[in-house]
Amino acid sequence: MEFDDEEKMILDAIENDELELRTPLSKDLDYYQEVATNTFKKDKRITIRLYDHDYVGIQKKAMELGIPYQTLISGLIHRYVEGDIKPVL
Repeated sequence: MEFDDEEKMILDAIENDELELRTPLSKDLDYYQEVATNTFKKDKRITIRLYDHDYVGIQKKAMELGIPYQTLISGLIHRYVEGDIKPVL
């Protein structure tokens, strides 16, 4: 696995016991809890039409990954929106 410069710096600090841990403040914990809740909250429902062979293929891929096919579709859409997947034109 390749690490970037920042990751190497963090890893070195951990290995050399140069990090000082602190207990998070209550307000920080509340903020992180809210962020985590909102991250996994899906509040929009859509309906799409797929070709039968695409639907079956998505179901097979999801089964191989051990996840529901809706989760796979949602994850693919999210990755596309974030720019991790480029469109084929």
